[in-house]
Amino acid sequence: MTERLRAKGLLGELLAEFAGTMILILFGVGVVAQVVAGKLGDHDSIAWAWGLGVVLGVYVSAAISGGHINPAVTFALAVFGDFPWRKVLPYSLAQTAGAFVAALLVRWNYSEVLAAADPGHTIKTQGVFSTLPGNGTLPVGDLGALRDQIIGTAILLFMVAALTDARNKAAAAANMVPVVIGLLVVGIGMAWGTDAGYAINPARDFGPRLASFITGYSTAWLDQNGDPYFWVPIVGPLVGGVIGLGLYKLLVGRFMPPAEPVATTPKAHLENA
Repeated sequence: MTERLRAKGLLGELLAEFAGTMILILFGVGVVAQVVAGKLGDHDSIAWAWGLGVVLGVYVSAAISGGHINPAVTFALAVFGDFPWRKVLPYSLAQTAGAFVAALLVRWNYSEVLAAADPGHTIKTQGVFSTLPGNGTLPVGDLGALRDQIIGTAILLFMVAALTDARNKAAAAANMVPVVIGLLVVGIGMAWGTDAGYAINPARDFGPRLASFITGYSTAWLDQNGDPYFWVPIVGPLVGGVIGLGLYKLLVGRFMPPAEPVATTPKAHLENA
C-alpha cells in the first residue's frame, strides 16, 4: 500500500513537472518564433515572455513537485542532499518531455510562418527552438558558450536558493517567489543572452532541439560552424547549477538563522543549506 501511494505521488510530481515545463516552452519558444519568423517584437519581447513562462510554469507545478521545471535545478539539489537521487532521472525526463511536446506545438502552429521565413529550415530559424553560440551570428565559440552557460546557470541557482530558503526573511512571500524567479530569468536574458542565448536549462534546449530535428531541421545538433553543439546547453547548466547552489551555501546559507516553522512554497526549499 505504501509503495502504491509513493508511486502515485511520484506520478503526480512527474506530470506536474511535465506540465510546468510545457507551459515554460509554449511561451518561450513561441515568442522566439514570433520574433524571428513573424518579425513581431524584439529581444525585450523574448526576455519578458521567457520570464512569464517561468512564472506560470512554476505556479502550475510548485505545489505538487516543487516547480523545478529545469534538470539543472533538480540535479543541483540532489548533489547537495536537498532532493532524492532516485527522482532525478524521472524528473529530468518529464521536464524534457514537456519541453519536447510544447516545441512540437509551436512548430505546428508556426509552420506556415517558419516555411515562409526559411523554406529550407536552416540555421536561419534553427535558433527558434534551440540555442547557438553567439546566437548564430556573433564570434563566440563552443567553449565560450559553455563558459556562458556555466556562469548564467550559477547565477540562476544562487538566486533561486536565496529566494526559496525558508530561513531568508528578506525573500518574497512564498506565493510571490515564482514571480521574482521569473524576473530573475528576465534579468539573465537581458544581461547574459549574447554568448549562448541563455538556455540555462538542459530540458529547455534539448527537448525543442529534438522536436526541430524530427520536423525538418537536419542541422539541429550542430552550431553555425557545423560542430556538434547540443551538449553545451546540457553540460554547462548542470555544472553551473552545482556551482551556484554551492556558492550560496558557502557564502550565505550556512550563516542563516534557523527557520521558523512556517509552510513555504515551492516545496523544494533549502532548509538545510
